[in-house]
Amino acid sequence: MWLKPEEVLLKNALKLWVTQKSSCYFILQRRRGHGEGGGRFTGRLVGALDAVLDSNARVAPFRILLQVPGSQVYSPIACGELLSGSDVYWAIATGATLEEINQHWDWLEQNLLHTLSVFDNKDDIASFVKGKVKALIAEETSSRLAEQEEEPEKFREALVKFEARFNFPEAEKLVTYYSCCCWKGRVPRQGWLYLSINHLCFYSFFLGKELKLVVPWVDIQKLERTSNVFLTDTIRITTQSKERDFSMFLNLDEVFKIMEQLADVTLRRLLDNEGFDLDPDLQEPSQITKRDLEARAQNEFFRAFFRLPRQEKLHAVMDCSLWTPFSRCHTVGRMFTSDSYICFASKEDGCCNVILPLREVVSIEKMEDTSLLPNPIIVSIRSKMAFQFIELKDRDNLVESLLVRLKQVHANHPVHYDTSGDEDMTSPVFYSTSMCSDHKFGDLEMVSSQNNKESEKETSPRLHPEALTAVFQQSGSQSPDSRMSREQIKISLWNDHFVEYGRTVCMFRTEKIRKLVAMGIPESLRGKLWLLFSDAVTDLASHPGYYGNLVEESMGKCCLVTEEIERDLHRSLPEHPAFQNETGIAALRRVLTAYAHRNPKIGYCQSMNILTSVLLLYAKEEEAFWLLVAVCERMLPDYFNHRVIGAQVDQSVFEELIKEHLPELAEHMNDLSALASISLSWFLTLFLSIMPLESAVNVVDCFFYDGIKAIFQLGLAVLDANAEDLCGSKDDGQALMVLSRFLDHIKNEDSPGPPIGSHHAFFSDDQEPYPVTDIADLIRDSYEKFGDQSVEQIEHMRCKHRIRVLQGHEDTTKQNVLRVVIPEVSILPEDLEELYDLFKREHMMSCYWEQPRPVAPRHDPSRPYAEQYRIDARQFAHLFQLVSPWTCGAHTEILAERTFRLLDDNMDHLIEFKAFVSCLDIMYNGEMNEKIKLLYRLHIPPAHKTTLPSDLSSGNQDTGSSFETCEIKLGVNVKVYSFEL
Repeated sequence: MWLKPEEVLLKNALKLWVTQKSSCYFILQRRRGHGEGGGRFTGRLVGALDAVLDSNARVAPFRILLQVPGSQVYSPIACGELLSGSDVYWAIATGATLEEINQHWDWLEQNLLHTLSVFDNKDDIASFVKGKVKALIAEETSSRLAEQEEEPEKFREALVKFEARFNFPEAEKLVTYYSCCCWKGRVPRQGWLYLSINHLCFYSFFLGKELKLVVPWVDIQKLERTSNVFLTDTIRITTQSKERDFSMFLNLDEVFKIMEQLADVTLRRLLDNEGFDLDPDLQEPSQITKRDLEARAQNEFFRAFFRLPRQEKLHAVMDCSLWTPFSRCHTVGRMFTSDSYICFASKEDGCCNVILPLREVVSIEKMEDTSLLPNPIIVSIRSKMAFQFIELKDRDNLVESLLVRLKQVHANHPVHYDTSGDEDMTSPVFYSTSMCSDHKFGDLEMVSSQNNKESEKETSPRLHPEALTAVFQQSGSQSPDSRMSREQIKISLWNDHFVEYGRTVCMFRTEKIRKLVAMGIPESLRGKLWLLFSDAVTDLASHPGYYGNLVEESMGKCCLVTEEIERDLHRSLPEHPAFQNETGIAALRRVLTAYAHRNPKIGYCQSMNILTSVLLLYAKEEEAFWLLVAVCERMLPDYFNHRVIGAQVDQSVFEELIKEHLPELAEHMNDLSALASISLSWFLTLFLSIMPLESAVNVVDCFFYDGIKAIFQLGLAVLDANAEDLCGSKDDGQALMVLSRFLDHIKNEDSPGPPIGSHHAFFSDDQEPYPVTDIADLIRDSYEKFGDQSVEQIEHMRCKHRIRVLQGHEDTTKQNVLRVVIPEVSILPEDLEELYDLFKREHMMSCYWEQPRPVAPRHDPSRPYAEQYRIDARQFAHLFQLVSPWTCGAHTEILAERTFRLLDDNMDHLIEFKAFVSCLDIMYNGEMNEKIKLLYRLHIPPAHKTTLPSDLSSGNQDTGSSFETCEIKLGVNVKVYSFEL
């Protein structure tokens, strides 16, 4: 393939390559070790190295280099003499086979070789060939992109027009385009909407008037569907200074989804480095296509709906029907297949969902195709259950791909069978009638997990072997018989459900199980069902010994994170006896420290201690660790990090839901942000910090089954129950009191233990009796009144509000930087604001199109405000020419280079905004002696770089031997100041 020309140093590479063909301008080389059968040691060594390298690091076996007269290499085939000059060449093509590289060589000989002889200057030859190769690459790229579209020729034509009309660099890739109207007030302009990786562009030419509109995605603060006087459905783009409406007769839904995806991807890539975790296909912006964005949207919905790990990649979605024995019929729905899962969701929301980890699958087989059972397959799992899918299109390819992934999953994570005789809901053989310990899958031998458990005990003797509630039993206010009878009734209901619907992670998940969860899970089953509903059981089974090793590695190490953990250990459920002694505290310390060691990006955040304490009450220590992993890394994404972006996004979503479901309350409370600040702890701690523990665990039950949807609807139910009092409140403090009193008096009549009040409640010493609300009633109301929100709707709202939240952080950063800078300079605040926008835009321009450089890392929000945006010397030179009053013709570039070196105090080749405006302030507003002092400093190190004589030939203009006069205007009363460069 053709390569973007890059320099190659041949001095030390000649031993690795053999010249196959050569002309006066081009060399075709073969890498040693490829295509030679001899016993030469060097060739075998190079071939062996290439064979073991990662595929991304391997070198193509053939290449073509550009050489111009004056380059030093001996060419025995063509010119037959040693050429003098530089030993730097340019690689312009590579090939995996001799046939491929010969095609490129033939093209060069036929189209370029005779043309190059007319050039006199070797630099002209190099520039001409590089330009031709870049043009070939651009043509190949556009053709490849066009072939991915439904109408390649039309896309290729649109791509040419896009490049001609907007003159972006080559790296600005067009994703898609649409015919549309852009509205300015009541006046529409018909034209073309171009959506590229970094910009939204609109072009119109009507009645001789040309209109071009370019909006960077990173500048968009709001993206929404709205209406105007003439149309009921338009797309509105809101930036800091303008609003633009776009309308079209066709494809409005598609356009809006693509816009949302591009805005989300770009903002997260450029502004949210902390939470930047996109799909691998989107890590390289220049490779993003419309199809990739659609696949990403489908991937995100799939992972959110089934609450699967972020690294799961969706492979196929197809319509099918699943045999549901409890209803004795086939249920229509869709099958989703990914790297490690087969999932099913019924068309009717909540009717039936199934999650089948491939780790639990024993076999996947095709059945005989009949008129009653068209295209059926059977998926058998370890718990002696089988799932029958029918009406599958392209069944053969589906089964073949599933078997490949099944074999890979079993090879990567061998299954450990539990032969101890003690069946457990979370073990691979739970609910199986019998299983031999020497069962094999293909050539994969199954090892007893009993040995694994013993080895873990040897390596990690300090781990607590059981849930803390089993050790620290409490006596409730009810009689023991009454308490046990309530628990036994619940356990009996769950056992009946297990018999009919299954009891492993592969169970049928229906509306019936949701009702059982809403009643409250029995204490003896709570931890195990949390593991199943969150699928943490799969992580637990796939990583034997992982947690024990983490504990061994992390314990005893002291750092800032461990200090924070130690401070919060005794604040975690101090009212519970399990955390009033060292047993519970030590287990909590180990889990939190191990997780911080596993995921240093998150480390430890407040509220993790409260959540982990409750997990330890109902799950074994290792199980609690994997439950924490499931919550932090997939169920509450981006909640537990430096800026808690995820929690803030969900607060914005919650505000929108309040406006939709409780309009009277929203109208009374003009500023819902105050209410959102109250509800933030509801989301961060799942109501554990503001509700009595025996009631809050029922909320956690619903969360593990239904995800964040359960917290949204319960929050709405709490506000709805207090709507009258909240509407009558006079200020935020009174509203806070209303909610705190209500939440503190939510009881759990079915709890077998005594009431444990929330130590975070604000008002627990009421002077008069307050009505008590049963948690089961509140949860039932939340499902009945507000349970209609689907996962797809929530994810759509999250995407929309993430834009607003990230832009809000950008505004906060800007205001904080300006607040620090304004007192130190004489530039007007409004001018400083414009300078900041210019500075940020220059930084962003480099992020758009340039390759990542070590000196210019991606935006890092964890840095101090003033250092979040920094620019290098080239970017500074551009801004210097744009805004500096000290421009002096041809020498401006040298002056900008010296100024940059002067401002770069720490020699990291980057400067921040404060240094930039401080220098400008002296140039514009400084006293005469300050300006002269600045000019003087530009003539001494470090600004003036002393150049060695050997460097004079390199073309560096900033040398001590250049004595040209430059005139700079210093002020109103002084015309010019002349100095020598």
